[in-house]
Amino acid sequence: MKEILHKTYKFSNSWTGTIIIVLFVIFFIAQAFRIPSGSMKDSLLIGDHLFAKKFAYGIPMPHLPFLETSIMPWSDKLRLMDGDRPKRGDIIIFRYPQNTKQHFVKRCVALPGDELFLLNKDLYLHHNEGDEYIKNNFKEYEIITFAGKLWVKNPYEKEHHGIHHDDKIVDNGQFPMPIFNFAPIKVDKDNYFMMGDNRDHSNDSRFWGAVPYENIEGTPWFIYFSIDDNWEIRWDRVGKTPTDLEGSSYLKKAIAERIKTDKDDHGIY
Repeated sequence: MKEILHKTYKFSNSWTGTIIIVLFVIFFIAQAFRIPSGSMKDSLLIGDHLFAKKFAYGIPMPHLPFLETSIMPWSDKLRLMDGDRPKRGDIIIFRYPQNTKQHFVKRCVALPGDELFLLNKDLYLHHNEGDEYIKNNFKEYEIITFAGKLWVKNPYEKEHHGIHHDDKIVDNGQFPMPIFNFAPIKVDKDNYFMMGDNRDHSNDSRFWGAVPYENIEGTPWFIYFSIDDNWEIRWDRVGKTPTDLEGSSYLKKAIAERIKTDKDDHGIY
């Protein structure tokens, strides 16, 4: 046993061993990502560097870092092993359905079988569990009746305070219609409807459809580094999880930064 441990230790200190260990961690445990856009403000900010928990929803197909080449190039599968499924409200890291080499991060707002629509920017959700489930679990939310079903209005904003709208974005014909109104749809089996918390500045499922389960890579674990546009380190965000960052003190700072930097921001990202 002593000899085996010694050989293992010696191998782990070699270049080959180090590379294998690093790739194992990236493939199956944690992978580093940087937030490049503001679609998840105020929950995640531009310049946040985070580790994704790769095993949160099963095991995605390992891809070589930077090259984004599958370790099984003869197969187009994006999932190695199934696992837990995303829940409503989870922040998800996934491969963009229209370009699987690109990663997006959004919030899951609807599960398979859920129905949803947007009216004047407000999200209305009919949960697949039915009207009784909605009556019993959303007493503090506004509920409407439409097409013979109950719909919850903006079901995530009370729990996830980073979700917000931009008052400057109005329906004057200059902006894409899905920001304001979106016809009722039912989410297909094994698909998840994603939206950014920065609702009026997010390129998400409203524009290109729900995300297949096989595209899901994981969920943000914690932030290991964060820097703002002025190259100042946000020390108060380092080591924090998304749940931590939904605390009032962190959100107040994020909101203040958004107001300061987004005065003329009309982009969709």
